[in-house]
Amino acid sequence: MNFPLLSSAPLASWRWAVPALALGLSLAGCNSPQNAESGAAGNTSTTDGISAADTAASSMATNGPEAIKPSGPAPAWAPNISPQMQAVIEKLEKLQGPTPPEKLPVAEVRKAPSPADAAMAVMADFHVQAPPSKLDTMSKMIAPGLKARIYTPQGATGPLPVVVYYHGGGWVIATIDTYDSSVRALAEKSGAIFVSVAYRQAPEHKFPTAHNDAFTAYQWVLNNAASIKGDPKRVAVAGESAGGNLAAAVCMMARDKGVMQPKHQLLVYPIAGYDLNTPSYQKNANAKPLSKPFMAWFFDKYLRTPADGKNPLISLVTAPNLKGLAPATVIGAGIDPLMSEGKTYADKLQAAGIPVKYQLYDNVTHEFFGMGAVVPSAMQAEELAAGELKKSLMAQ
Repeated sequence: MNFPLLSSAPLASWRWAVPALALGLSLAGCNSPQNAESGAAGNTSTTDGISAADTAASSMATNGPEAIKPSGPAPAWAPNISPQMQAVIEKLEKLQGPTPPEKLPVAEVRKAPSPADAAMAVMADFHVQAPPSKLDTMSKMIAPGLKARIYTPQGATGPLPVVVYYHGGGWVIATIDTYDSSVRALAEKSGAIFVSVAYRQAPEHKFPTAHNDAFTAYQWVLNNAASIKGDPKRVAVAGESAGGNLAAAVCMMARDKGVMQPKHQLLVYPIAGYDLNTPSYQKNANAKPLSKPFMAWFFDKYLRTPADGKNPLISLVTAPNLKGLAPATVIGAGIDPLMSEGKTYADKLQAAGIPVKYQLYDNVTHEFFGMGAVVPSAMQAEELAAGELKKSLMAQ
């Protein structure tokens, strides 16, 4: 296979030098083993080994994001890309090599270096570091085959609001480990408990498995919030990319099934349509880390047939009825094939009478969210997202 994966030794060397969980960035890729926590049995809580003590910052001298500079000119597909974002993409290209991910089998893509690996390498190169996390975590089986990681602000007595979080990865790659730092950033900034869901993935589990798992997790939180110091009357949903799609779908499913609607839905560059010829797909067809061919690869792996792509749970923008859904925050990236559909969905929610806060960050790519220690726009997006969640969840 002409795909130069990093060996475990060098990858581990700079991961230990710059602890991933202390970086303030989402591990938006796939080096973590799939379903790494699936070995736990039963429905009991266990400390999952990721604590604030484990994420203590290293003693190296540190810089801020302003120290990060790209090594070459901006790529043709992103002439307006920010310097810090460009540096991450440059590093990603070096780590991944020339073979596009959509040309590889699922197992290879799951093991490949990710945007987060690139961001961590950039941080190591420029001695940039974020403070350690101040959250306690535990893992819990919430249904047969369905695990979650629960993040609780240290010293919390509760009852606190709860956010059910769904990670990205096209319903195919990535894990709750992959997006750990996105969740940490949001939990610390919002003061809420986060329940990050390890939903089942394709191609082993096709549509609508991930969607059903997402709704099962939401129902579990409603029924069990008190057991994790949470308030069952103040529950929101959130997600990135495919996870943003799942969060939006949970709102639809809750409304249609007569279940309590979330207090808020945070949708970060969500998959909201099945049309691969929107203006942003045309403009950003060759973007990285998500391109038009790569998105087609995800659809091929998750959907049973092309007809599933027209289902409103996949193509949110074609849903015939958006009334009665939760207030929304929708965050978009300008250098992203999904930009158009995210904006369209925000507009349609607003037209249906749903309060919507939409924010586009022009000079960054898909997966920028959570890279707050590296990319200034990411820090801004994290602050906005946490603020909007807090506003809805603190309202009585």
